[in-house]
Amino acid sequence: MDTSSAYQDTLPLSSDALLAQLDEWGLSYRLHTHIPLRTVEDAKGVEDQFILPGENVLRLKNLYLRDKKKRNYLVTLEQSREIDLKALGAELGIGNLSFGSADRLFQNLGIRPGAVSPLAMINGFENNVKFFMDAAAQEADVINMHPLVNDRTVAMERVDLMTFFDKIGCEVTWLP
Repeated sequence: MDTSSAYQDTLPLSSDALLAQLDEWGLSYRLHTHIPLRTVEDAKGVEDQFILPGENVLRLKNLYLRDKKKRNYLVTLEQSREIDLKALGAELGIGNLSFGSADRLFQNLGIRPGAVSPLAMINGFENNVKFFMDAAAQEADVINMHPLVNDRTVAMERVDLMTFFDKIGCEVTWLP
């Protein structure tokens, strides 16, 4: 199914509703509308237009993962970081990891493939999804991410993203 804002009303929480919640909480962001971005390669083609001169921006890739005990994880990494799922599972002490299905992604994070984002933790936290984020985010001024759909990107200051996690009760586990 299409993961663009044209179909956002099929999500448990629409992109518009998420943005309204961010506004209500007083969190600042810049909203960019663009062609649907389904992969890191797609994003590389348009992201430069979102960056202001002098900004230290973290560009993300997001992995929805499960372990053998059927626990769910959202892992957010710097876009160019290489990842070995077996090594990651061992490092985190959670065993073997594999990618979760599109159905489980929708059930647990309320989004579809191609729109995976840390902002989906607004749904994932309630479903016991554990969140891991690249420590590189602690050095970034701004973090670019999808607001639950893949034809929009929000550029959010790190402090506002951390406030978002606090507001929803989501603990961030930092990956070195």
